[in-house]
Amino acid sequence: MKNSGMLKFFIVILVFAVCAYLAYNEVSNNKIRTGIDIRGGVSAVLEPDIPEGSLTADQIASGLESAKVILDKRLESKQIYDGSVVIDPVNRRINVDIPFAAGETNFDPQKTINELGRTALLTFQEVDSTMVDENGYYLPTGKIVLQGTQVKNAYPATNENREWVVMLELDPSGVEFFAEATGRLVGEPIAIFMDDEFISAPIVNERIDGGKATITGQRDSKEAADLAATIRSGALPFRLVAAKVDSISPQLGQGALNVAINAGIVGFILICLFMLVAYRLPGLLANIGLFGLIILTILSVAWTGISITLPGIGGIILAVGMGVDANVVIFERIKEELRAGKTFRSAVDAGFDRAFAAILDSNVTTLITAVVLYALGSGPVKGFALTLGIGVILSFLTAVTATKAMLQAVTGVEFAKNKWLYGVK
Repeated sequence: MKNSGMLKFFIVILVFAVCAYLAYNEVSNNKIRTGIDIRGGVSAVLEPDIPEGSLTADQIASGLESAKVILDKRLESKQIYDGSVVIDPVNRRINVDIPFAAGETNFDPQKTINELGRTALLTFQEVDSTMVDENGYYLPTGKIVLQGTQVKNAYPATNENREWVVMLELDPSGVEFFAEATGRLVGEPIAIFMDDEFISAPIVNERIDGGKATITGQRDSKEAADLAATIRSGALPFRLVAAKVDSISPQLGQGALNVAINAGIVGFILICLFMLVAYRLPGLLANIGLFGLIILTILSVAWTGISITLPGIGGIILAVGMGVDANVVIFERIKEELRAGKTFRSAVDAGFDRAFAAILDSNVTTLITAVVLYALGSGPVKGFALTLGIGVILSFLTAVTATKAMLQAVTGVEFAKNKWLYGVK
């Protein structure tokens, strides 16, 4: 039993050491993408590439709205939360600001703009009930009923029941295909995809002739307008070209990043000293767990490609605070059990068991806050929410698994059977 406990201890240490090496690799190779506020980025002016007089002002305005939807979706899919996509209606163009790509050392603005990729492909596809992802959303089957280029227009409206719907107008090339497909698929869903991203899956109520269709099930006017804009974006009447691309300076700069990092290091050292003085041996093990929390968070940020801003760093530091709070609650419980006369192993087990509910409640409430901020926020607020959410999950796991495994292991060693080492007189 003692050998098994020490094996777990060394496995935890080994895992943290490997993760520390990987995290150092990511940081030293500049694999973490930092936001515009820290490192700067690219400012581009995108203009429609159309012959003079070929489109009306309304058609151009509608196309720009659709293009903005595409660019916003692409930035979010790349975990870039401090990017900016703004329509300039007077000059009929789009202004885009995004941070430099991770690992980019030559500051090539065009390379960063190229990350936005081509215009998204919108498709209406037949579904296979067995092909769903972990969220229950349909996956693309490749059985295309209609392409976005065959949708002439899409706009929000209300039906006779005062419900918000999306009205579709098809061009001649799509009318016959859509009529045949809807006649064959009555009672079945047809899924809408932007590239391979699931958007919606309305049910076919009847065969649709005449080139007009209605998508029901929209909760409000905003949802209907968003879906209509997304559908229109698959049939842009023009392509966008970068008329001007410039590098932009960081809003706060590397100095602000260094201050934030130094403040975090000083704070971490002070926390480690407090844990050592107040809880001694458990405090030492908790410090190892907190170090593991930090390097695991760095790896998560690097591997997911999240654009880190100063608010995002604040989310990481707050998550470390949650980890400290969890350890304090656990160790106070352990001290109470030792004062009550329990053995060291029993006191550790009881301390973790009694503290688990309180730790779970505090982490879940913080996680709910992070989810709400992510869902309702925008820009750096989303980055803060994402890093906070990742950090809270990792702090919970390191506190109730890694720290617990190490503490259970040392209680079987003779030198650790001294109450003074646990802060108990």
